[in-house]
Amino acid sequence: MNVIEQFSRFANLYETHNIIQSQVAKKLVDMIEYRDYKSIIDIGCGSGSIYKNIIKNSIKFKEFVVADLSTEMLEIHPSSSKIKKVSFDFNNINSFEDIGDDNYDMVISSSALQWSQDLDMTLKEISKLSDKFYFAFFTSNTFKTLHKTTRLKSPIYTKEFIEEHLNNYYNSSFEVMNYQLDFDSVYNMLRYIKQSGVSGGRKQLSYKEIKKVIEDYPLDYLEFEVLFVKATAKDQS
Repeated sequence: MNVIEQFSRFANLYETHNIIQSQVAKKLVDMIEYRDYKSIIDIGCGSGSIYKNIIKNSIKFKEFVVADLSTEMLEIHPSSSKIKKVSFDFNNINSFEDIGDDNYDMVISSSALQWSQDLDMTLKEISKLSDKFYFAFFTSNTFKTLHKTTRLKSPIYTKEFIEEHLNNYYNSSFEVMNYQLDFDSVYNMLRYIKQSGVSGGRKQLSYKEIKKVIEDYPLDYLEFEVLFVKATAKDQS
């Protein structure tokens, strides 16, 4: 099962399970300084946490483009006369033609781009869309203890790898934040991972591995590490 299928499968549960993602979206929008835009695009928009915080923070815009490959997510995202919904795959370079006609005043993406299969290509193409960017990436230190317990490698990128590829195309400032989500049992923790979609549809644990996690996992919480980025595009000429 790929990443989009995983998020789509649990789209109806996403709003009640994306606790950390909601906190990340709020912080990312709080970083925005300018308050009035002609056009904004949210890449990997999900169920609309960025949009809701944009409205809450009284940030004005004439057009808000929301881009996601999951049609289920686009369906549950808020709608209005100012919102344009676009089916978009940041892993497909041809998809950028569908959103690249306009030069946006701002590009924002929260908790999505860590799933890019070719991060350099994705970041390069996004850098052509605007001169102002706000990103939030989950890093490989998310679920660090869980991965150590199961001896599984994180399916997402390290902080250093993300920063290195951002520096190819952006002038960036970085901030790292750590979050934790408490659980009353390891079983509920594993159920959260499945229903929130945060595993991205990657390798499923076997019965034996699940048993090992339940027996050996030393914490009563999950760890999350998030890299926040405020950037402008470098001159690529």
